[in-house]
Amino acid sequence: MKNWPNIRDALADYVDNNWLRESPAKRRLREETAKMPRAGMQISAHQGQQIGLLARAIGARRAVEVGTFTGYSSLCIAEALPQDGKLWCCDVNKEWTAIARRYWAEAGLDKRIELTIGPASKTLDWLLAQGLAGQIDLAFIDANKDDYGAYYERCLKLVRRGGLVLIDNVLWGGAVANLADTDKDTEAIRALNAKLRTDERVDLTLLAVGDGMTCALKR
Repeated sequence: MKNWPNIRDALADYVDNNWLRESPAKRRLREETAKMPRAGMQISAHQGQQIGLLARAIGARRAVEVGTFTGYSSLCIAEALPQDGKLWCCDVNKEWTAIARRYWAEAGLDKRIELTIGPASKTLDWLLAQGLAGQIDLAFIDANKDDYGAYYERCLKLVRRGGLVLIDNVLWGGAVANLADTDKDTEAIRALNAKLRTDERVDLTLLAVGDGMTCALKR
């Protein structure tokens, strides 16, 4: 029988109490973001912790984030990097990322992070033009869904062998399994999921956290 755990109520409290480690700064950022109109775009604390652990596990020194929002995931990645590490962030919204900058500075991580405001595909192309192909250890994609395929291809070029490409929202609230849902974002995620299933350039798994996160290890 196919089954996935349904973690909520008392069991969710148990998970928080036994596995969650969250700094006061990250907790305040999550609480501040929760009051915003687009609060649902923020990743969960457990997902951020998982991303940070993966970054540490592969000894990441250089990372790329596509879609920064208010900075929770970038905090988790940047704090996992060494002091001379570097995280390149891509976003289009100055208002949201102003909040991110404030928390990066508070955490003493702002020197590790370079934010570019503008279309992420152009920023990723610029990184490739700087000779960073095969030089990035980890990429995290969590931006506009209809460009997921383009982001993935660029990030895969940037990431080294043995590096990770993490992709958020791959379950899209269950919509990907509803073939009657033909929304362009749903279709884009569904198409990328299908492509990754047979992509021999990577080893693949699904991490059942948040809205589903693909973990692709570059061969």
